[in-house]
Amino acid sequence: MRNNVIPDQVGNDGEKMKIIILDTLTYGDTSLAGFNALGEVIAYSTTSAEETIQRVRDAEVIVTNKVVISDAVMETAPNLKLICVAATGTNNIDHEAAARRGITVKNVAGYSTDAVVQHTFSMLFYLMGNSRYYDEYIKSGNWQKESVFTHIGPSFSELRGKTWGIIGLGEIGRSVANIARAFGANVCYYSASGKNENSEFERTTLSRLIENSDIISIHAPLNPLTENLISHSELLQMKDGAVLLNLGRGGIVDEDALSVIIDVKPIYVGLDVLVKEPMKMPHPLLAVKHPERLYITPHIAWTSVEARERLIMATIENIKTFVTA
Repeated sequence: MRNNVIPDQVGNDGEKMKIIILDTLTYGDTSLAGFNALGEVIAYSTTSAEETIQRVRDAEVIVTNKVVISDAVMETAPNLKLICVAATGTNNIDHEAAARRGITVKNVAGYSTDAVVQHTFSMLFYLMGNSRYYDEYIKSGNWQKESVFTHIGPSFSELRGKTWGIIGLGEIGRSVANIARAFGANVCYYSASGKNENSEFERTTLSRLIENSDIISIHAPLNPLTENLISHSELLQMKDGAVLLNLGRGGIVDEDALSVIIDVKPIYVGLDVLVKEPMKMPHPLLAVKHPERLYITPHIAWTSVEARERLIMATIENIKTFVTA
């Protein structure tokens, strides 16, 4: 029995290529109708690890966002020719097993750059401008009681003249750097791999970046070089009042360390990514004494309407080019 089959995404021609889409819920309301022209499509809103093998058994093409496609999964899908990862990262695929079996793996790069950059600044300005405080102040009715036209509560500063440190100067990091510079910020960066070189911006050590930056944004992948890159000592090194933003991957910022330091040091932190998503309860970050210093969004930086549309169109194109190659 097919669970959560989306009727308008199921083809009827049994002779067509069999395409299995495993986790459509991650694409929100983005139309997947374009897949129908490519073959017989069976779509599931979510797929657990226990359900994967049964669902892909007859697949020639698998489309997955986060569902893991292991060697064991591939072994039970003898007709499988193509795995399309509807995302940039492909760490949910056993690449060695795919290569050994002659299965092609394709992903989509660059589709969400503009969305992630935009969310970076959205998070920054929410924290930097104390937006939560001022929004709640108005809605509580307190402004209506003021004797003057303005209310000066928690102070905020301008971005011009501030130092913005970027960890991970890939495509997203470079775009953030250029916009930060347009606001008048002084940009520096740290490359964990040592591979990124950019003469437009100052390259520095992690320690110097943390000590000198008013804003730190993370746009790096999670790997052995970046896991817990920002932990107790790094958080304590930050300037009082500095803002830390993680839009890279959960696990780069040590969440246990952060839950302690944010209550003893006046730093502001925005997280769009966590180690476990969705976050598990109880979670130390939901018990901090200064929640006004913390802003968490549920891994949505990549999810603009346009980014999701680009993702699906590019995935469809990946299947087309594979078939016609």
